[in-house]
Amino acid sequence: MKDKICLVTGATAGIGKETALGLAKLGAHVAIAGRDEARTRATAAWLARESANNRVDFFVADCSSLADVRRLGGEVRRKYPKLDVLLNNAGALFMERELTVDGFERTWALNHLAYVLLTHELLPSLKASESARIVNVASIAHRSAVLDFDNLQGEKSYGGMPNYRLSKLANVMFTNALARRLKDSGVTVNSLHPGVVSTNFGQNNKGWLKLLIRLIRPFFISAEEGAKTSIHLASSKDVEGVSGQYFSNCRQAPSSALSLDEAKQETLWEISLQQAGLSTW
Repeated sequence: MKDKICLVTGATAGIGKETALGLAKLGAHVAIAGRDEARTRATAAWLARESANNRVDFFVADCSSLADVRRLGGEVRRKYPKLDVLLNNAGALFMERELTVDGFERTWALNHLAYVLLTHELLPSLKASESARIVNVASIAHRSAVLDFDNLQGEKSYGGMPNYRLSKLANVMFTNALARRLKDSGVTVNSLHPGVVSTNFGQNNKGWLKLLIRLIRPFFISAEEGAKTSIHLASSKDVEGVSGQYFSNCRQAPSSALSLDEAKQETLWEISLQQAGLSTW
């Protein structure tokens, strides 16, 4: 990974932070994106110290805001005309329905639309690399998702976990649809399940979920373990040229039958582009 430039979103804690550290230890030039400037700056300094690699940069953006994602994309393109790895990792679970500044349900905006828009904005830099990789952090939770195109943002009914599952299904479907479009481009794209990881995930919520996560956290794997599949997809020669696949435990795994439905992938693709303000890909 020496001299490879990698961008990791949501990298100030948990899986994203450990992924960035792992890539920096492999010699990569790592850039991280986070929502809070002070925390993101501090994380970048920590990564440089822990990895003994001073090539760590940081960007500040709230990935639930389309304007911030576009700005982030522009800043990254200007700094890195060539980008080797885009690791879409930022995400969260919201038990209560909230709307973003753009009027989108927050889970959908952060976990899915940000992946779509940032990937689109960085394609020129990715295509400038000889063999770029896009890695989308999804979840095994996608297997139990219900896909209702009239309720993508909980307009008819909302539940924290159901809408989280839906956003993770969207990650896998987006990956598969994008892989078809990037065929023969030199850019690969894959999705993954990191495992059930002991992080601060879900602690932004109140009530029973926060308490439940605290009680069962000792049974989860560490963030370092959870980052292994992301690092594998970003760096391993074993997956060179592999695209449109879903991984778990650093191995290809079957995703849900629903996620493989190409007609539904294309419907979701068109809706997502429209929501992200993209007329063409």
